[in-house]
Amino acid sequence: MIAIVAKNPIKPECAEAFKAAASKLAEASRKEEGCLFYALFEDVKQPNSFTFIEQWKDQEAISKHNASPHFVSIVPTFSRYLSGESEVSIYKEAL
Repeated sequence: MIAIVAKNPIKPECAEAFKAAASKLAEASRKEEGCLFYALFEDVKQPNSFTFIEQWKDQEAISKHNASPHFVSIVPTFSRYLSGESEVSIYKEAL
């Protein structure tokens, strides 16, 4: 299993638009073969800091996800909502 944690600082005035786009992305991603978990969280101590937490069966599933129509059409739009740099970390299962 592979986990992805993608942190996104969002401009306060763009939070609702970001969440709407993220909702479409998450809904479609959850239907993909190999997707084990896909959700968006907001930091309770840092408003407008949103983090995708994803779990995928393997690298092949991630590669298909990254090439999916919903990913390539939605993710590039996120740049207009960002107030800073996104931070993406990828983890492999250790136990």
